[in-house]
This record gives sequence, C-alpha cells and structure tokens, in this order.
Amino acid sequence: MKVNAITLRAGNVIEHNGKLWVVTKNELNQPGKGASVSQIEMRDIRSGNKDNVRFRTQETVERVRLEQSDYQYLYAEGDDFHFMNQETFEQIMVNTDVIGAPASFLQEGMIVEVETHEGEPLGVRLPTHVTMEITEAEPVIKGQTATTSYKPALLENGVKVMVPPFIEVGTRIVIKTEDGTYVERAKD
Repeated sequence: MKVNAITLRAGNVIEHNGKLWVVTKNELNQPGKGASVSQIEMRDIRSGNKDNVRFRTQETVERVRLEQSDYQYLYAEGDDFHFMNQETFEQIMVNTDVIGAPASFLQEGMIVEVETHEGEPLGVRLPTHVTMEITEAEPVIKGQTATTSYKPALLENGVKVMVPPFIEVGTRIVIKTEDGTYVERAKD
C-alpha cells in the first residue's frame, strides 16, 4: 500500500529498491527555505544493513503489511528459538538476530507476537514486562540509602540489572523486556 513518507513511524516495514526495510527512526527536517524532507533511518530485514534515506514529504513509498500471530515459546536450540502457533499448532524456528536483545527474557510457555511476511518471520514482540528472580545481589552498604542509589544484581537468566538497595537474593522483580531495566518488586 502506498503511503506518504511523512507518515512512516519506527517499526513500519517498507519496500525500497527491491528489499524489505524496517524503519528505525523518522525525522522531519524543515529548512528555512525550500520543501520539508523526511530523513528515514532504516535497517534491511534480511541482511541487517542500515541505511539513511531522504524523501520529500509528499513522496510516496510502498508500505508492507505483515501478518501478526500469537506464538508460544517452546525451547532454544543453539542460536535458534522454536515457537508454536496458537491457532494452527504449526512450529517455526526463529534466529536470535531476528529477536535481538530481548531474547534473553524468553521463558518457556511465554506467548509472543510473531510478525511474518510471506511465511518468513521478521520480528518477535515479547510482552512488555516479565517477572524474574534475583540469584545474586551485592549487600547494602550502610548509609548509602540516603540518596537514590542502585546496585548490580544477577537475574536467573544470567542478565545483570541495576536494582534498588532493598532488593535481595530470592526476590522476584518485574523487568522491562525492551531494555532490561528494573520496574518494581513482583506482587506475587
């Protein structure tokens, strides 16, 4: 479907020069003189190469529609993750490169949204928050609680995260999957 370049947002997938690209950033530049241009930073879905392209705001680009389905995470095998479609029970394999950094927060049985184009998985969206347990945490230094301070801690999946001083080993906390930051103590 043809759309104006000015309407593109991060996460949109477009077809450009015969390849599929995911938009990572879109800035509108309005010079004092002349027409506005849309500066788009995008990444090739298959190769991972990045590119910056300028479009005039009234220029149209081909936006690609992706199919989105719920899949259940089954298991990991090396750099590949296996998922099962919730409706058809069909299994697919997705490489770590497609998932990115949030792959470390996948938990068995977790429901994720997989975006596909012509049957090929292009992206995996995890839930925004996940609950994990602290396996290692540094002890609190007396007198350090007067200011807002954080200490490093190790999660059950081996990821390091900065947590408030009152968090101890065995505490379950809520983590933001997008960037791996502490949100709150789990209420369970």
